[in-house]
Amino acid sequence: MKSMKEHRMEDINGSRPNAAPKPKKRPNRFVRFLAFLVTLALMMGAVALVANYDKLNFDFIKRWFSYRTLARNDSGQAESFHFVGDSSNAFAVVDGDLLVCSPNTIRLYSGSGQAFVDQAVSMTNPVVSTAGGTALVYDAGGRELFVYSGREEVFSLTQEDGQALLSADVNQNGWLAVTSQESGHKGSVTVYDNSYSPLVRFSLSNRFVMDAAVAPDNKSVALLTIGLTDGNFESRVDLYRLDRTEEETEPDWTCPVGNNAILDLRWTSIGIWALGESGLYIVSGDGALSGSYDYGGRYLKAFSLDGDGTASLLLGKYRAGSTAELLTINASGELAAALPVEEQVLSLSAAGRYVGVLTADRLDIYSQDLELYNTLNGTQNAQKVLQRSDGSAMLIDSTTARLYVPQ
Repeated sequence: MKSMKEHRMEDINGSRPNAAPKPKKRPNRFVRFLAFLVTLALMMGAVALVANYDKLNFDFIKRWFSYRTLARNDSGQAESFHFVGDSSNAFAVVDGDLLVCSPNTIRLYSGSGQAFVDQAVSMTNPVVSTAGGTALVYDAGGRELFVYSGREEVFSLTQEDGQALLSADVNQNGWLAVTSQESGHKGSVTVYDNSYSPLVRFSLSNRFVMDAAVAPDNKSVALLTIGLTDGNFESRVDLYRLDRTEEETEPDWTCPVGNNAILDLRWTSIGIWALGESGLYIVSGDGALSGSYDYGGRYLKAFSLDGDGTASLLLGKYRAGSTAELLTINASGELAAALPVEEQVLSLSAAGRYVGVLTADRLDIYSQDLELYNTLNGTQNAQKVLQRSDGSAMLIDSTTARLYVPQ
């Protein structure tokens, strides 16, 4: 007779007491090797992506999502739209829209031509400055200044009698530096925060003030001044911290930038760019000259300081003529790339990692290494290009504008 315990053991083991367990099946060696290769490839891909992130270009994906509903012809150009203006028009791109300023009107258009702003003004020399989503329009030598953000006017300023606007600048955070000429001083600079409240005013009597720019961190302002140093003409960048009183008139530091006229002043996250007639200077935030590039006696035919960490220059041996050289200069003042040009350049514009060069019959878009990224043949008599940071560009002639989106 079997005991109840023996019967239960037979039920569990299939009537085979003390049956041995089945051996586990070992994974196939090929499958394990394949899994190792896949894991290794993913790891190497991740490392390569991190190491070369700045060199990769996914802007075509961004353009596809941004412009997928925009009607375009086979070459990538959208329908032209008409604007009212004349030869004194000033143009700028702000948040993808086109700002058109004439002495009589300020208009803001979308890429498809929809008008968001149509404002009557009275200016003699309209000038436009943009940063981020803010556009600044002022009348150089006049009294009127306007600020636009979110496709509407958000601030306006009229100078007092006896004052005239010399220049104005806006940073990425919407802070303003307004440079004015006034009796009794050689220039003054007023800094406004992004609520457009005046914070501090600097009035100089010993040197002429030509331009100013607020730091990206909103803590300082750089003044471009000119005057005599030891009997010699000198341009200089002077820095003033904003947490000071107006009675403290001496700059925190100064940096000479040559004896040539400075044409443009920008303060980016990299430093202060001062572009002159005979050379380019890059000044660090603590007042040191971190780089410079001398033109070597060549003429400056065109330039753009809107590229990411580079300046784009068109230099020629002769003031007239089509032979020139296109250069990109990095933040250390070193030549990053050079490209000979044998055609008349109508317009030069940089934005982000792109440099747009417009000639009579085509638009060439280059990378900052001056490698050709895209070409548009047949620009329909465009006279000006405004490059955009996603690789698209706005083409403008005397009365119409149109958006070009590389395929």
